[in-house]
Amino acid sequence: MGRVGKKFKKAKELVAGRAEYPLADAVTAVAKAAFAKFDETVEVAVRLGVDPKHADQMVRGTVILPHGLGGRAKRVLVVASGEKLKEAQDAGADFVGGDDMVAKIQQESWLDFDALVATPDMMKSVGKLGKILGPRGLMPNPKTGTVTFEVGKAVKEIKAGKVEYRVDKTGIVHAPLGKVSFGPEKLLDNARTLIDSVIKAKPAAAKGKYVRSIALSSTMGPGIRVDLASVEAHS
Repeated sequence: MGRVGKKFKKAKELVAGRAEYPLADAVTAVAKAAFAKFDETVEVAVRLGVDPKHADQMVRGTVILPHGLGGRAKRVLVVASGEKLKEAQDAGADFVGGDDMVAKIQQESWLDFDALVATPDMMKSVGKLGKILGPRGLMPNPKTGTVTFEVGKAVKEIKAGKVEYRVDKTGIVHAPLGKVSFGPEKLLDNARTLIDSVIKAKPAAAKGKYVRSIALSSTMGPGIRVDLASVEAHS
């Protein structure tokens, strides 16, 4: 086991008084326990009672957080054609193009973007990038609104702080909620919005208890368990 730093140990002691916290108190405790000199990101981990190996138990979705994520705005690439190129530019896309962009990614391993939006007619070309984009979570998908003819709307949503989440192979959804500097009220709004979205995304094939546990943490801080009753009461 690695050596625990003094600051982390002190932060853990600050929140060690309770095994679980109501969601509102957990958000406050996360901010209280953050100790890094930079503005830490607050994250949530939701452990679900699903088996992601089965396609009918996959949990994924997108949600626009009411207060965004803070920090650097996401760089968005739009792969489209015709008038959709101008629509994307007008909406604030950082990079716009068609087959030329696909070739740039293929030939130069260019990945200087955080999200990729493509129109359906361009997916035949974009589909060739599966081995490059897939492992990095950058492959456009109709379920997350990144394969669409409404490219302007998609770009604006991503820039506004749209969060895409997907359950990992261990059955956990990890997602950012914003920065410690947001303060408890904004972080609580974001947390409730994201958790509610995950709950509503429950697959019909999921059996037994769906939400098994929820924990919040900042980039450097300790994990804080959330009392599920406080989440279920709000839902």
